Amino acid sequence: MNNMFFVPRSMFLTRGVGVHREKLTSFEMALRDAGIAAINIIRVSSIFPPHCKIISKKKGLGMLAHGAVVPCVVAEAATNEPHRMIASSVGVAQPTDKNQYGYLSEHHSYGEDSRTASDYAEDLAATMLATTLGVDFNPDTSYDEKREIWKISGQIVRTSALTQTAKGDKEGRWTTVIAASVLLP
Repeated sequence: MNNMFFVPRSMFLTRGVGVHREKLTSFEMALRDAGIAAINIIRVSSIFPPHCKIISKKKGLGMLAHGAVVPCVVAEAATNEPHRMIASSVGVAQPTDKNQYGYLSEHHSYGEDSRTASDYAEDLAATMLATTLGVDFNPDTSYDEKREIWKISGQIVRTSALTQTAKGDKEGRWTTVIAASVLLP
């Protein structure tokens, strides 16, 4: 196997908020708040690797070296509109079978509170996993109805989400929120 390709064995979730007059700097401040500003982020798509373990943020941050190139699933939202609610959320859906991959989802929104954004991101990840596993359900059913179907199917063991919300800075400076899944070897 080529050393350039690896399947992550662990992952942690993190989130942050940044505020600054420059949009890019507000993003940097959000990365700092999340603890991941000193790494080079490679944005990747939404696969939760087989046999991957979710570890604590503290443990995960301790495994990172400054300047490391690290794959991450990142949700990001920004606004310079005073008092506008923004949200970024990463959803996780893990299959019962540890040999099977799961899903990570990114959700970015305006006007949603943390609970609504979290539920949506969790639902999105679980729906992607359910369709891969062939779990039969109507995608238009409510979130709670789908959760019951996933539970009954026995093929989805756990779903969760991590969300960061903020209101736009009252002075119109850029406000950025991020939520990220950091994938580690």
